[in-house]
Amino acid sequence: MTTSYSEAPPLSGPFSCEPTPLIRKMSDQEEQLDIQDTVDTTEESDDAINIINIPGPSDALEESEPTEENVSEVEQVSTGHETPEVPSYHSVTSLKSSKEQLVEEAMSPRPASDSLTHEKEQHAVEPDKQNLSDEDLTFLDKIRTLRQSLQISIKDYSATVKVVLIPVGQEIIMSFKVDSILKYLADHFSSLLGIPSSELQISHAGKILRKSEALIQHGIKPQESVQLEISSLNPDLYPIKRIVRLNDVSGIITVVVQTGIDKFEEVAVEIVKSDFHKPFLGGFRHKITGIEYHNAGTQTIPKKIPQKLNLFCRETQTVFQRKKIQQTTNTTSTQMTKIGVYVSNLTDKLVTPGSYFSAAEYHARRLKAVIVIQTYYRRWHAKIFTEDLRRQKKLRLEWEAEEELRKIKEKEEWMRRDYYRRHNPKTNEDFELLYNALKFWRQEELTRINQSLTGAERKAALCELLEKETQIIACIGRRRYTAHMANQEEVIQAFLDKCSNPKMWRRSDGKIIEMDTQFTIRARELQNIYKCIKLQNISQDERLDILLTLKHTVKEHECKLTQEILELIDREVDLMMRGVKPENLEGLRKRIVTLFLHYIKTPLFNPEAARYLKVPQDPLKFFKKIYFCGSCQLYLPSTEFAVSSTSHHIRKCRHCFNLENEAQRQESFLKYKCLLQRLYSSEASYDDGAQIAFLMQLQDIQYLVENIWAPQSVLSAWDNLNDLVMVRWDKSLEWSPWNCILLTKDEAAAHLKLQSIDKEYGHVFIHKIKHKHILAKNYFCQIPVLASFILDDGEMEEIRSKYLADSAPRTIEVQTPHP
Repeated sequence: MTTSYSEAPPLSGPFSCEPTPLIRKMSDQEEQLDIQDTVDTTEESDDAINIINIPGPSDALEESEPTEENVSEVEQVSTGHETPEVPSYHSVTSLKSSKEQLVEEAMSPRPASDSLTHEKEQHAVEPDKQNLSDEDLTFLDKIRTLRQSLQISIKDYSATVKVVLIPVGQEIIMSFKVDSILKYLADHFSSLLGIPSSELQISHAGKILRKSEALIQHGIKPQESVQLEISSLNPDLYPIKRIVRLNDVSGIITVVVQTGIDKFEEVAVEIVKSDFHKPFLGGFRHKITGIEYHNAGTQTIPKKIPQKLNLFCRETQTVFQRKKIQQTTNTTSTQMTKIGVYVSNLTDKLVTPGSYFSAAEYHARRLKAVIVIQTYYRRWHAKIFTEDLRRQKKLRLEWEAEEELRKIKEKEEWMRRDYYRRHNPKTNEDFELLYNALKFWRQEELTRINQSLTGAERKAALCELLEKETQIIACIGRRRYTAHMANQEEVIQAFLDKCSNPKMWRRSDGKIIEMDTQFTIRARELQNIYKCIKLQNISQDERLDILLTLKHTVKEHECKLTQEILELIDREVDLMMRGVKPENLEGLRKRIVTLFLHYIKTPLFNPEAARYLKVPQDPLKFFKKIYFCGSCQLYLPSTEFAVSSTSHHIRKCRHCFNLENEAQRQESFLKYKCLLQRLYSSEASYDDGAQIAFLMQLQDIQYLVENIWAPQSVLSAWDNLNDLVMVRWDKSLEWSPWNCILLTKDEAAAHLKLQSIDKEYGHVFIHKIKHKHILAKNYFCQIPVLASFILDDGEMEEIRSKYLADSAPRTIEVQTPHP
């Protein structure tokens, strides 16, 4: 039997999918001829076997000669078959041909489709096997084993590999030979991902595979499917990204298809990847099972409709003419009345020829009509354009009116707060405003006196001015004492609230957890007692109950403070029993309240208070943060000193500085504090780790505004500091005194929208700004050194979050009086 194979040339590399050998089936006639040839060949081999002996599987096959025993055996076999005698030299030739034919049959590959012919050949060769020796049969078995191994070797040794890129999760299906090392796979994906092959790691089922190994070493057989994961050993330097260009690449897999009974054929299937979503094309539902079956769609990718960019353009109104002369045949016929034929003329109509016009006149009429259409279209287009402009103008005017109204309201609100602040001062900034107003009033009065009066009248006016100024300062002092007492009570209540509040933290789901400790519970009990002993207008029995509770609480500890409190409690109870009026007990009760507050602030009696005291309990910590004030001659903590970014020594504390300002300069720093607060808020909104802006102090911003920028807008020369802000000159860089500009709020908003500063501003203006930046950098040269010492301990983040929470620029909050 003759079987021909046609095999396509294999692709290069381990990723090539070797095609399955294509078996050419023969026709029935060829099969019959092959069967007949096989029978003839078998008969000839039988004849040859009858006269010769097959030697063993040795290299001296051609030199073997028949022995006497072999000749006798041949004669016995020949008696059973009518075969003519053959000379001895022909016996050797027949021996060689029969042996070579058996070897060729053993070594030749047989397809599965020729099973019938193979069975006939086996039946035809069986007489040969019966007359062979054991050594010959062993040799033939080895040859058939070699033939089977050769048949297996020509099969496809590739497996379907599903590669998953970690961590992007992209899946790639490809074919890979199981006997090829994984280095080829790593090199292939190294070229696709742009990552060195040494930085890629291949794993399978949680096990890392070496690149010198093959899939077959891990039990992966041909035609099987396996999933491999590829990850990067250095994801920070070589991150794995999605391979975009693989979306249109086709994948090839091998599918085994059953073509008959015990007949299988390997088919190469190409997978086309597409993002096309199959639409619903109908289907049917099984009445019994209820399963729905949808109609399948084709795999053809639909063409994308090109997007029309511009529908209303001048090109759509342009006519392109083409002239071509054509002559067509038109066969017509007429019917008229004649003998034997009558044609009615009721439906006939009289046609009169119109005026003749040439082709040029026709096209002129068409052109005129086109111009009319274009005129109306352009009128419609211009109408839409003008309506859009009119609408934009209306919106712009409305926005400008709203902005003007907003500015007027802000100014009125500022004036109202300023008026209330001056009449009801509560903070240090309020009293700075009063002293500053007093300064301007005294200067105006002094100027008026010097210009209008002379001699004794001038001296009398100056004495009267001094007396009025003294009275005003005394009035301000009384207001300050009243405000200090009110603020002191608020500070005490805030301290007690901090001590008694439970511990709070936020969970991952956003909920807040509160927890009370034994110290917070103790602080809450002391807070309740403090509130009770401060109550006014209560009965005598209620006061006695409160004092009794206070006595039992204080008796838990024995010291000089508790003994003094107990003595005052007994004295008040004794006086109340004697019928003393409550008005006369006011001083005694204040002493009890003061001593009990001192009791609450003692960490021995209230451990939670140690976390909120200004003076730490550890003397070593307190010693490191103590500085000497040369003005008041006191040792104070570092928080009591105002240190600017350009300071080299610590001289005066805040209290001495404010006292000196009230006595001599009488300046108001409220406008600079508001400007500094707006700077903090704007820098916190960037969230880019800026540090220099938060190092600026009140004295620094005052020097920067007054000496560098001449307190006015650099664009419009607006000098009201309440409307000015200091923003970044180059918004891509961190704010610093040499990267800032002083503008109004509207100008700052427009400045931050600029894309390129060099293109939007003129060279003269840019040179002016650069000059101011050089002056600021020379004065604040110490700031970068201070910024390098800032540690990332969360304190800077706390400052940023403080100003980021309230991003709206506000000057100061004033509590309005309660009705």
